[in-house]
Amino acid sequence: MSDSIQSIAIPEEVVMSKIYIIRNEKVMLDRDLAELYGVETKYLKRQVKRNMIRFPEDFMFELTDREFKDWRSQFVTTNEDKMGLRYAPYAFTEDGVAQLSTVLSSERAIKVNIQIIRLFSKLRRLAISHHDIILKLEELEKGGSEQDKKIDLIFEYIKQIEHAKHQESDQVNRRIIGFKSQKE
Repeated sequence: MSDSIQSIAIPEEVVMSKIYIIRNEKVMLDRDLAELYGVETKYLKRQVKRNMIRFPEDFMFELTDREFKDWRSQFVTTNEDKMGLRYAPYAFTEDGVAQLSTVLSSERAIKVNIQIIRLFSKLRRLAISHHDIILKLEELEKGGSEQDKKIDLIFEYIKQIEHAKHQESDQVNRRIIGFKSQKE
């Protein structure tokens, strides 16, 4: 495969801004994918509908009316955008985005697809590394509480020793009371 097909000039930040969490899944919406691929949303949807067998529910799903309303209220602000969103969009998981390359075969679609898949992989690696870090911190915290107990015990011993020294010095410096002999 040539280098021209493997690279594309869309910044990662732009692609990442089009990844949403819906139903606890990282997804991209049909209109955003269509924009990135340089095709109309209706063309992308038509290609998907013609090939529905390639898109099981874990690859793609249509937003429910509630999800659609929530999404629209959070992300869509201009009248122009609202006019383009009369129907609930399709949401594509990482596998669904990969599958889109089988129904959209333009060079731009291939380039964008490669970039998106790389970005999803990068996000997965980051999530795994963050998970490892969280596990290490929890391990340290558990171990830390044992260390904290030991440190607290050491300070308690030091306080007891200090208290004993203080009592001893008080005993030495205290005034003697009681019977006094004539020699004193």
